[in-house]
Amino acid sequence: MKYDIPVTPVEQSRIDSVDFSNIPFGRVFSDHMFVADYANGQWKNASIVPFGAFSIHPACMGLHYGQCIFEGMKASRAHDGTPFLFRPEDHAKRFNRSAARMCMPDFPEDLFVEAIQKLVYQDRNWIPKEEGSALYLRPLMFANGEFFGVRPSDTYKMIIFTGPVGPYYAKPVSLIAEQHYVRAAMGGAGEAKAAGNYGAALLPAMKAQEQGYDQVLWLDAKEFKYTQEVGTMNIFFVLDGKVITPATLGTILKGITRDSILTILREKGYEVEERRLSIDEIVEAYHAGKFQEAFGAGTAAVVAHVSKIKYGDLIMELPPMEDRHVGEMVKKEINGIRSGRLPDRHHWIVPIHQAELV
Repeated sequence: MKYDIPVTPVEQSRIDSVDFSNIPFGRVFSDHMFVADYANGQWKNASIVPFGAFSIHPACMGLHYGQCIFEGMKASRAHDGTPFLFRPEDHAKRFNRSAARMCMPDFPEDLFVEAIQKLVYQDRNWIPKEEGSALYLRPLMFANGEFFGVRPSDTYKMIIFTGPVGPYYAKPVSLIAEQHYVRAAMGGAGEAKAAGNYGAALLPAMKAQEQGYDQVLWLDAKEFKYTQEVGTMNIFFVLDGKVITPATLGTILKGITRDSILTILREKGYEVEERRLSIDEIVEAYHAGKFQEAFGAGTAAVVAHVSKIKYGDLIMELPPMEDRHVGEMVKKEINGIRSGRLPDRHHWIVPIHQAELV
């Protein structure tokens, strides 16, 4: 390994207090976290320490001006118990694309991957064994300069912490096509995994939930015509045998699960299109009986089937689960690759071995 990342282990693990058969998503945290500081143009003080709170100055610039980005990843275990990551280098690259958009410094990609490998191996016993569960990883960078003026910070904090999680969605999700609020516009920061994108989406999502729907299906900011993504996922539609997903034109996240699904679909011989897809085309396909499936894709959810979509006064009910052949296929493929049951032809899986961490 290239970097010297010292580890300070916890005195007493909290793992015995966790019921791994009933894990609420996002509320259980593992024993350790990685931390590093950026100052004077370089990253330093990289280390793994016990998970815990830390102090923040009231003038912390990340709190005032929104310089905060993050990633979402998962670690799983193979049949032989070996912990592994899924496409960590791609997450490192996307993290730095988000940093560039938010006027933040790059974090060395090899250090990003090495830090995650060491952290996951340190807390490998926290990886759930149950099917559909995983160890969720949250890399986070925020501006911690102490100054209340609108400019980029001079200092930053990098943190990676983890926690065991169960399935994100236990059942198919229902969506409302949003016709008032917007998530992102061309030239904005929609392609970055920036904290503010998610904060601005909370009110529309809450209004959707008040109407009995799980999430928002975002439309474009100019015409409210073209589909973009769901609040927590990229989105795929199956229309008359074609699999169509909105093109990444700067307003939606370039999902790594999305890219993996596109690769699998093309290998399986499906007709796949990445393009602008209007809600009118979806409605037309629905009335013609050709709207066959919709499913979301993301690290947290992996694949989440869509049960119905509301657009204005129209509620488009989708076929039953036994007819969801495309979504179920890609879900089984990804879960099979992640568990080691299926071959990893694209070298997406990165196993973590103790000998390699020295």
